[in-house]
Amino acid sequence: MRAAAVVVLAVLLCALGTPATASTGWSVDREYVYLEGAPGTVFEDRFSVTNPEAEPLTLRLRLPHRARATSPWIALAADTMTVPARTRAEIPFTVTVPVDAPPGDHPVAITAQGAGREAPVRVSLRISGPRLAALTVEDVTYSDGQIRYALVNRGNTTLVPRLSIRADGVFGTLLDRPARTLPVSLPPSGRVSLTEEWPDPPALDTVDIRLGVTAAGAAHAESVLSATFVPWRLLSPLLLLLPACALWLYTRRARTPAHHHHHRRPARSGA
Repeated sequence: MRAAAVVVLAVLLCALGTPATASTGWSVDREYVYLEGAPGTVFEDRFSVTNPEAEPLTLRLRLPHRARATSPWIALAADTMTVPARTRAEIPFTVTVPVDAPPGDHPVAITAQGAGREAPVRVSLRISGPRLAALTVEDVTYSDGQIRYALVNRGNTTLVPRLSIRADGVFGTLLDRPARTLPVSLPPSGRVSLTEEWPDPPALDTVDIRLGVTAAGAAHAESVLSATFVPWRLLSPLLLLLPACALWLYTRRARTPAHHHHHRRPARSGA
């Protein structure tokens, strides 16, 4: 019986055959391209797109608006291309570095878009030369339990900043968070707005909120925000009573009769 069952199972498997593999859609062979050279260098590179479908694939190739407007160093052979069915096609591109380009990192991405999806190919261009790491902390504010601020990369190299926060009041330290690495990567001239939670500030105090940031390459910046915390919700009823108290005191004083003191003039002595 066991032998017969094995034979039947083998016959069924042969009849069913191997199931067809589901198509995963088109794909790019490179998600990251790294280039490095001196000013004046011309790079020629390419990436491939594979179309496993039974129909041709039309792709739209685009660059970020910032790359076209401020750093038009990268050029594509065409803005659109068609990849035949079950074919792999190469997409060439050229990066021309101006002779006066500043040293540092210049990241950009080429995005291939088609068939309802898109895939970025990140191009990281590093121009050789002196590297400058510099950043600033700007637009620091506090409201509704949140410290809001902006980090700006003022150098020519990509930075991963570390942030520390300290808040000192009249009677001592209220908040002391040691430096930690932020989940951001700032390219040159990059700017990012971030938020830190501080849900339990003092009810009544004058506080200096100090934000310090550091990054590789001896980058360091600091910003201090002075904030005054007043429990307006508790003081509002008292403030509303002040005019009524002032009016009551004024009325009471007006109704109180004035006391006049009469002084007799001394009599003259007879002659």
